[in-house]
Amino acid sequence: MPTVITNIADVSDCMQEEIFGPVVCIVPFETEEEVIIRANSVKYGLCASVWSENLAVTHRVAQQLEVGTVWCNCWLIRDLNMPFGGIKASGVGFEGLKESFEFYTNSKCICVKIYE
Repeated sequence: MPTVITNIADVSDCMQEEIFGPVVCIVPFETEEEVIIRANSVKYGLCASVWSENLAVTHRVAQQLEVGTVWCNCWLIRDLNMPFGGIKASGVGFEGLKESFEFYTNSKCICVKIYE
């Protein structure tokens, strides 16, 4: 059953941990700057959603969020060619077409001096 949690403290487990389930936490905020600081204060950074009628706001806020994916006015829309992954404690690297090639490939540089 989907669960909506409202007006909880930023330090609560629901606000600090990654919850994999049909759960959303909704808390009020006053300014963009405040909500960005609060969102970025957690140790995880998998995904975020930004909802606004103003497209400039969605782009501005999305750029500042420390997460791997930001959905704007939507949620969980995904194409397998789209990069997907988290930052901070939410994972290492991204998957997706190009990102998977780079993530699962080990580069090596071999330098050989040629004597004349």
